[in-house]
Amino acid sequence: MTLLQIIILAIVQGITEFLPISSSGHLILVPALTDWPDQGLMMDVGVHVGTLMAVIVFFRADVIRMMVAFWQMITFHKNPDQTDRRLMIAIVLSTIPVVIIGGLVSKMGWNEAWRTLEIIGWTSIIFGILLYILDEKSEVSRKISDMRYGQAILIGFAQVLAIIPGVSRSGITMTAARGLGFSRTEAARFSMLMSIPTILAAGAIEGLKLVKSENVALGTDIFLGAGLSFVMALLAIAGLMKWLEKSSMTPFVIYRVILGVILLGMVYA
Repeated sequence: MTLLQIIILAIVQGITEFLPISSSGHLILVPALTDWPDQGLMMDVGVHVGTLMAVIVFFRADVIRMMVAFWQMITFHKNPDQTDRRLMIAIVLSTIPVVIIGGLVSKMGWNEAWRTLEIIGWTSIIFGILLYILDEKSEVSRKISDMRYGQAILIGFAQVLAIIPGVSRSGITMTAARGLGFSRTEAARFSMLMSIPTILAAGAIEGLKLVKSENVALGTDIFLGAGLSFVMALLAIAGLMKWLEKSSMTPFVIYRVILGVILLGMVYA
């Protein structure tokens, strides 16, 4: 893999991971729209790990509080912080569906078959429109501290749909959270915190494959891609959170629909 390809992939991943426009779909588009070979799922996961570090750094206060809450829970602390404990449990519950179903899909190899322009085109449009509807119609502005465990599980099942390229993990989880009445910034915050265990699980699975393959060159490429995507993701997260304080998801919806139409035009032309 050339240095230019790694840089482009890292930039694309870093910018798109936490925006509701599907990072996996864009990573598939890079080789599909160029003469480069498909980088494969392993490189995709590598740049995802870079974005994982970015969300941990950006939301470090939440992460630290959840870690403390977890420690207090397993050590039977007498007066644990209930808000942080509930958030930690909600994140865990929301991750269970995608770990189980995603693991099955990966084992069966179905995710490789879904890496097509046609699927990305349709999912970009369909789930983009769904995001617009629920984002605009939601009148309640709940906070994460108000979230019930049942709501966390529902958002977790929504996240399972992101196994399909073009759906967007951040997009579908924000859509579900908005549909449940959470504010835009709180929906984005919960979505990003959800990404931590999800990406950790995917990274662990593909990391084991990398170790077994003993492909040193690929390992170097992955580390470089992860570092670059970390920087880009940190900037993207900061920009998105600032944007959602005053604006809606509509620009991302417009982008998704335009992208989907172009891709379907290429497929069916």
